[in-house]
Amino acid sequence: MRGPGTHMGVCEDDSFVGSLSGGCIESAVVAEALEAVHEAKARTVRFGSGSRYIDIKLPCGGGLDIHFLPLKNASLIGKCLTAIEARSPFSLRIQLESGEASFSSEWRRTEHRPTNRTANIGHWPEPKLMIVGHGAAVLSLAKLARQMDLTVEVCSPDEDLRKSIGNGDIATTRLATPADTAPITTDPWTAITFLFHDHDWEIALMAHAMQQPHFYLGAMGGRKAHAFRTEALRGLGCSEQAIDAIHAPIGLFHSSRDPDTLALSTLGHVIEEYHRQDFSDAAR
Repeated sequence: MRGPGTHMGVCEDDSFVGSLSGGCIESAVVAEALEAVHEAKARTVRFGSGSRYIDIKLPCGGGLDIHFLPLKNASLIGKCLTAIEARSPFSLRIQLESGEASFSSEWRRTEHRPTNRTANIGHWPEPKLMIVGHGAAVLSLAKLARQMDLTVEVCSPDEDLRKSIGNGDIATTRLATPADTAPITTDPWTAITFLFHDHDWEIALMAHAMQQPHFYLGAMGGRKAHAFRTEALRGLGCSEQAIDAIHAPIGLFHSSRDPDTLALSTLGHVIEEYHRQDFSDAAR
């Protein structure tokens, strides 16, 4: 259910954040974590197949080895949170025997080394979704992405749309003209989606976006619209390789007509592409 290096935080009042399975072992994990905190000693415990918890079964029939690490000070958490807020890659190195953990601003691939009882856990930023466009699909996609805790930014010439989004945790920027490229700022962990019905609005903006770091760039519209877009981008000097990388029509399925279905199709495609990426070079 979860990849190596997945975290779950447990507090002394038995509240917790995150999960390590589909929900079948979390209560036992919390109980084990509280014992580790009380003893102030690290431990590694197996759950599922081969575990001393004979009454806890995993539906997959496998087993999970979970390391419990009582935190001796808050500085480690502070460094991690600072890096997450700054959208900076980082890694943790854990000494499994001693329970010591250290922070590094250098990203290292997640790996467990049984011979010397250490583990490296690499973190890169969560996906950010930049939505450029106007119309109901922008609002639907922005709200759905926030429900999944993605960082969302909306760039639009539509003032009514920006008011509908409100002043919450979705950043909005007004596009003054089709050549107003300054608001489109990205990093390698950004997905850029163009949701314009008026495709004349998107050409200069898309040409700029294609030169910015991103892991996904998609655009709404049918094949005729994309043929027009392709010729216009060629006219601005965009490379064939960059044009071929555009996901158009956008989304996992291409015949959706209502905004909510289009949002689901688009977000599913973005998340699928994010998990396909190897960000090793970008993270260094």
